[in-house]
Amino acid sequence: MKDILEEILAYKRKEVEREKAELPPEQLFALVEDRLGNARNGTACHGQAPACMTNARKHRSMRESLAASRSGIIAEFKRKSPSKGWIKEEGRADVIPAAYTAAGAAALSILTDGKYFGGCLDYIRQARPMTDTPILRKEFIIDEYQLYQACQAGADAVLLIAAALTRPNYERLARKAHDLGLEVLLEIHTEKELDYLAERPDMLGVNNRHLGTFHTDVENSFRIASLLPDDLLWVSESGISEPDTVRRLRDAGFRGFLVGETFMRQPVPGAALKTFIQSVER
Repeated sequence: MKDILEEILAYKRKEVEREKAELPPEQLFALVEDRLGNARNGTACHGQAPACMTNARKHRSMRESLAASRSGIIAEFKRKSPSKGWIKEEGRADVIPAAYTAAGAAALSILTDGKYFGGCLDYIRQARPMTDTPILRKEFIIDEYQLYQACQAGADAVLLIAAALTRPNYERLARKAHDLGLEVLLEIHTEKELDYLAERPDMLGVNNRHLGTFHTDVENSFRIASLLPDDLLWVSESGISEPDTVRRLRDAGFRGFLVGETFMRQPVPGAALKTFIQSVER
Protein backbone atom coordinates (compact mmCIF):
# COMPACT_ATOMS: atom_id res chain seq x y z
CA MET A 1 0.00 0.00 0.00
CA LYS A 2 1.27 3.44 -0.92
CA ASP A 3 2.51 5.44 2.08
CA ILE A 4 1.24 8.97 1.48
CA LEU A 5 3.13 10.43 4.44
CA GLU A 6 6.50 9.26 3.12
CA GLU A 7 5.69 10.75 -0.27
CA ILE A 8 4.73 14.07 1.32
CA LEU A 9 7.85 14.21 3.49
CA ALA A 10 10.15 13.43 0.57
CA TYR A 11 8.61 16.29 -1.38
CA LYS A 12 8.66 18.57 1.68
CA ARG A 13 12.40 18.15 2.16
CA LYS A 14 12.99 19.31 -1.43
CA GLU A 15 10.49 22.13 -1.06
CA VAL A 16 12.17 23.53 2.07
CA GLU A 17 15.54 23.50 0.32
CA ARG A 18 14.05 25.47 -2.61
CA GLU A 19 12.57 27.98 -0.18
CA LYS A 20 15.93 28.39 1.53
CA ALA A 21 17.52 29.11 -1.85
CA GLU A 22 14.93 31.81 -2.53
CA LEU A 23 15.20 33.38 0.94
CA PRO A 24 18.38 32.22 2.73
CA PRO A 25 17.87 31.18 6.37
CA GLU A 26 20.08 33.95 7.74
CA GLN A 27 17.90 36.56 6.02
CA LEU A 28 14.64 35.03 7.26
CA PHE A 29 16.03 34.60 10.76
CA ALA A 30 17.17 38.24 10.80
CA LEU A 31 13.72 39.42 9.68
CA VAL A 32 12.05 37.47 12.47
CA GLU A 33 14.58 38.43 15.13
CA ASP A 34 14.15 42.07 14.18
CA ARG A 35 10.39 41.70 14.44
CA LEU A 36 10.59 40.05 17.83
CA GLY A 37 12.72 42.89 19.12
CA ASN A 38 15.92 43.08 21.11
CA ALA A 39 14.63 42.12 24.55
CA ARG A 40 14.86 38.34 24.09
CA ASN A 41 15.41 36.49 27.34
CA GLY A 42 16.30 33.18 25.69
CA THR A 43 13.78 31.05 27.62
CA ALA A 44 11.04 28.78 26.34
CA CYS A 45 7.54 30.19 26.69
CA HIS A 46 5.45 27.03 27.25
CA GLY A 47 2.26 28.88 26.45
CA GLN A 48 3.42 32.26 27.82
CA ALA A 49 4.67 35.06 25.61
CA PRO A 50 8.38 35.78 26.19
CA ALA A 51 9.33 39.34 27.03
CA CYS A 52 10.56 39.91 23.48
CA MET A 53 7.02 39.47 22.15
CA THR A 54 5.48 42.41 23.99
CA ASN A 55 6.82 45.07 21.63
CA ALA A 56 6.57 42.97 18.47
CA ARG A 57 3.24 41.22 17.96
CA LYS A 58 0.17 40.41 19.95
CA HIS A 59 0.31 37.07 21.72
CA ARG A 60 -2.78 34.91 21.15
CA SER A 61 -2.84 31.65 23.06
CA MET A 62 -4.56 28.83 21.22
CA ARG A 63 -4.40 26.66 24.33
CA GLU A 64 -6.10 29.27 26.51
CA SER A 65 -8.73 29.97 23.86
CA LEU A 66 -9.63 26.29 23.62
CA ALA A 67 -9.71 25.88 27.38
CA ALA A 68 -12.12 28.80 27.74
CA SER A 69 -14.39 27.87 24.85
CA ARG A 70 -17.73 26.08 25.25
CA SER A 71 -17.36 24.43 21.83
CA GLY A 72 -13.59 24.14 21.40
CA ILE A 73 -13.91 24.11 17.62
CA ILE A 74 -10.72 24.63 15.62
CA ALA A 75 -12.14 25.58 12.22
CA GLU A 76 -9.83 24.65 9.38
CA PHE A 77 -9.24 26.44 6.09
CA LYS A 78 -8.64 23.43 3.84
CA ARG A 79 -9.01 23.71 0.08
CA LYS A 80 -7.77 20.29 -1.00
CA SER A 81 -7.07 16.76 0.27
CA PRO A 82 -4.53 14.22 -1.06
CA SER A 83 -7.16 11.50 -0.90
CA LYS A 84 -10.23 13.43 -2.12
CA GLY A 85 -8.88 16.16 -4.36
CA TRP A 86 -10.28 19.69 -4.37
CA ILE A 87 -12.76 20.53 -1.62
CA LYS A 88 -13.17 24.27 -2.25
CA GLU A 89 -10.70 25.44 -4.86
CA GLU A 90 -12.23 28.92 -4.89
CA GLY A 91 -11.96 29.29 -1.09
CA ARG A 92 -10.46 32.62 -0.02
CA ALA A 93 -8.21 33.00 3.00
CA ASP A 94 -9.20 36.64 3.45
CA VAL A 95 -12.88 35.65 3.77
CA ILE A 96 -13.46 32.19 5.26
CA PRO A 97 -11.22 32.39 8.37
CA ALA A 98 -12.80 35.72 9.31
CA ALA A 99 -16.24 34.17 8.85
CA TYR A 100 -15.16 31.31 11.12
CA THR A 101 -14.23 33.87 13.78
CA ALA A 102 -17.58 35.61 13.46
CA ALA A 103 -19.30 32.23 13.83
CA GLY A 104 -17.51 31.53 17.12
CA ALA A 105 -14.46 29.41 16.29
CA ALA A 106 -12.11 29.02 19.27
CA ALA A 107 -9.10 28.76 16.95
CA LEU A 108 -8.24 28.60 13.26
CA SER A 109 -6.17 26.04 11.40
CA ILE A 110 -4.73 27.11 8.06
CA LEU A 111 -3.06 24.55 5.79
CA THR A 112 0.05 25.89 4.12
CA ASP A 113 1.13 22.86 2.07
CA GLY A 114 0.60 23.62 -1.61
CA LYS A 115 1.10 20.41 -3.56
CA TYR A 116 -1.14 18.13 -1.50
CA PHE A 117 -3.54 20.49 0.29
CA GLY A 118 -3.79 23.51 -1.99
CA GLY A 119 -2.48 25.83 0.69
CA CYS A 120 0.30 28.39 1.03
CA LEU A 121 1.94 30.51 3.71
CA ASP A 122 0.36 33.62 2.24
CA TYR A 123 -3.02 32.36 3.43
CA ILE A 124 -1.96 33.05 7.02
CA ARG A 125 -0.77 36.51 5.99
CA GLN A 126 -4.11 37.16 4.29
CA ALA A 127 -6.16 35.91 7.22
CA ARG A 128 -4.16 37.55 10.02
CA PRO A 129 -5.40 41.14 9.59
CA MET A 130 -8.99 39.88 9.34
CA THR A 131 -9.17 38.02 12.65
CA ASP A 132 -7.89 38.12 16.20
CA THR A 133 -8.51 34.40 16.72
CA PRO A 134 -5.39 32.24 17.30
CA ILE A 135 -4.04 30.72 14.07
CA LEU A 136 -2.36 27.32 13.82
CA ARG A 137 0.05 26.74 10.94
CA LYS A 138 -1.04 23.29 9.72
CA GLU A 139 2.00 21.95 7.93
CA PHE A 140 4.44 19.04 7.75
CA ILE A 141 7.18 20.80 9.70
CA ILE A 142 10.59 19.17 9.47
CA ASP A 143 12.97 22.13 9.74
CA GLU A 144 13.28 25.14 12.05
CA TYR A 145 13.19 27.32 8.93
CA GLN A 146 9.44 26.57 8.77
CA LEU A 147 9.01 27.78 12.35
CA TYR A 148 10.55 31.13 11.46
CA GLN A 149 8.25 31.25 8.44
CA ALA A 150 5.25 30.66 10.70
CA CYS A 151 6.31 33.40 13.08
CA GLN A 152 6.97 35.85 10.28
CA ALA A 153 3.60 35.13 8.65
CA GLY A 154 1.68 35.78 11.89
CA ALA A 155 0.83 32.29 13.16
CA ASP A 156 0.33 31.75 16.89
CA ALA A 157 0.91 27.99 17.00
CA VAL A 158 2.42 25.22 14.90
CA LEU A 159 1.66 21.55 14.38
CA LEU A 160 4.46 19.06 15.02
CA ILE A 161 3.64 15.52 13.88
CA ALA A 162 5.24 12.63 15.75
CA ALA A 163 4.93 10.34 12.72
CA ALA A 164 6.92 12.83 10.63
CA LEU A 165 9.73 13.43 13.11
CA THR A 166 12.20 11.47 15.18
CA ARG A 167 11.83 12.18 18.87
CA PRO A 168 15.10 14.22 19.04
CA ASN A 169 13.98 16.31 16.06
CA TYR A 170 10.57 16.90 17.62
CA GLU A 171 12.18 18.02 20.88
CA ARG A 172 14.54 20.38 19.06
CA LEU A 173 11.73 21.91 17.01
CA ALA A 174 9.41 22.23 20.01
CA ARG A 175 12.05 24.14 21.96
CA LYS A 176 12.73 26.44 19.02
CA ALA A 177 9.01 27.08 18.52
CA HIS A 178 8.69 28.10 22.16
CA ASP A 179 11.73 30.35 21.83
CA LEU A 180 9.90 32.11 18.99
CA GLY A 181 6.73 32.54 21.04
CA LEU A 182 4.80 29.86 19.14
CA GLU A 183 2.65 27.31 20.92
CA VAL A 184 3.04 23.66 19.95
CA LEU A 185 0.32 21.19 19.08
CA LEU A 186 1.96 17.76 19.15
CA GLU A 187 0.06 15.28 17.00
CA ILE A 188 0.11 11.56 17.71
CA HIS A 189 -1.83 8.69 16.17
CA THR A 190 -0.94 5.73 18.39
CA GLU A 191 -0.06 5.13 22.03
CA LYS A 192 3.49 4.25 20.91
CA GLU A 193 4.08 7.95 20.25
CA LEU A 194 3.30 9.01 23.82
CA ASP A 195 7.02 8.95 24.67
CA TYR A 196 7.34 12.19 22.65
CA LEU A 197 5.72 13.90 25.64
CA ALA A 198 9.08 14.03 27.42
CA GLU A 199 9.30 17.48 25.76
CA ARG A 200 5.94 18.91 26.81
CA PRO A 201 3.81 20.53 24.14
CA ASP A 202 1.17 23.15 24.84
CA MET A 203 -1.53 20.89 23.40
CA LEU A 204 -1.72 17.20 22.54
CA GLY A 205 -3.57 16.21 19.39
CA VAL A 206 -4.84 12.74 18.54
CA ASN A 207 -5.16 12.35 14.79
CA ASN A 208 -8.01 10.08 13.81
CA ARG A 209 -6.54 9.84 10.30
CA HIS A 210 -3.67 7.45 9.60
CA LEU A 211 -1.17 9.59 7.70
CA GLY A 212 0.17 6.65 5.71
CA THR A 213 -3.16 5.48 4.30
CA PHE A 214 -5.38 8.49 5.10
CA HIS A 215 -8.00 6.14 6.52
CA THR A 216 -10.07 7.96 9.17
CA ASP A 217 -11.62 6.50 12.32
CA VAL A 218 -12.78 8.93 15.01
CA GLU A 219 -12.89 6.07 17.52
CA ASN A 220 -9.12 6.37 17.65
CA SER A 221 -9.46 9.34 20.01
CA PHE A 222 -11.69 7.36 22.36
CA ARG A 223 -9.28 4.41 22.35
CA ILE A 224 -6.30 6.56 23.32
CA ALA A 225 -8.08 8.91 25.76
CA SER A 226 -7.48 6.76 28.85
CA LEU A 227 -3.72 6.90 28.22
CA LEU A 228 -3.41 10.68 27.87
CA PRO A 229 -1.99 12.82 30.71
CA ASP A 230 -4.61 14.89 32.50
CA ASP A 231 -2.42 18.00 32.69
CA LEU A 232 -2.42 18.56 28.92
CA LEU A 233 -5.17 20.03 26.78
CA TRP A 234 -6.34 17.32 24.36
CA VAL A 235 -7.36 17.94 20.76
CA SER A 236 -9.17 15.43 18.55
CA GLU A 237 -8.33 15.86 14.88
CA SER A 238 -10.05 14.67 11.69
CA GLY A 239 -13.18 12.69 10.95
CA ILE A 240 -15.47 14.91 13.05
CA SER A 241 -18.66 15.72 11.17
CA GLU A 242 -21.44 15.62 13.77
CA PRO A 243 -22.05 17.82 16.85
CA ASP A 244 -22.85 14.69 18.87
CA THR A 245 -19.31 13.43 18.22
CA VAL A 246 -17.91 16.64 19.72
CA ARG A 247 -20.11 16.22 22.80
CA ARG A 248 -18.96 12.60 23.23
CA LEU A 249 -15.32 13.58 22.82
CA ARG A 250 -15.73 16.39 25.36
CA ASP A 251 -17.17 13.87 27.82
CA ALA A 252 -14.06 11.75 27.22
CA GLY A 253 -11.79 14.68 28.18
CA PHE A 254 -11.01 16.46 24.90
CA ARG A 255 -11.25 20.26 24.79
CA GLY A 256 -10.26 20.96 21.18
CA PHE A 257 -11.89 19.59 18.03
CA LEU A 258 -10.31 20.20 14.64
CA VAL A 259 -12.92 20.28 11.88
CA GLY A 260 -12.32 21.37 8.31
CA GLU A 261 -13.85 19.37 5.49
CA THR A 262 -17.31 19.37 7.13
CA PHE A 263 -17.44 23.17 6.82
CA MET A 264 -15.39 23.69 3.66
CA ARG A 265 -17.71 21.49 1.58
CA GLN A 266 -20.65 23.75 2.40
CA PRO A 267 -21.59 26.73 0.19
CA VAL A 268 -21.03 29.12 3.14
CA PRO A 269 -18.46 27.59 5.56
CA GLY A 270 -18.97 30.25 8.24
CA ALA A 271 -22.71 29.68 8.35
CA ALA A 272 -22.17 25.91 8.54
CA LEU A 273 -19.82 26.42 11.50
CA LYS A 274 -22.31 28.69 13.29
CA THR A 275 -25.06 26.06 12.99
CA PHE A 276 -22.64 23.34 14.12
CA ILE A 277 -21.55 25.27 17.23
CA GLN A 278 -25.15 26.08 18.15
CA SER A 279 -25.91 22.37 18.06
CA VAL A 280 -22.80 21.48 20.10
CA GLU A 281 -23.71 23.98 22.81
CA ARG A 282 -27.39 23.08 22.90
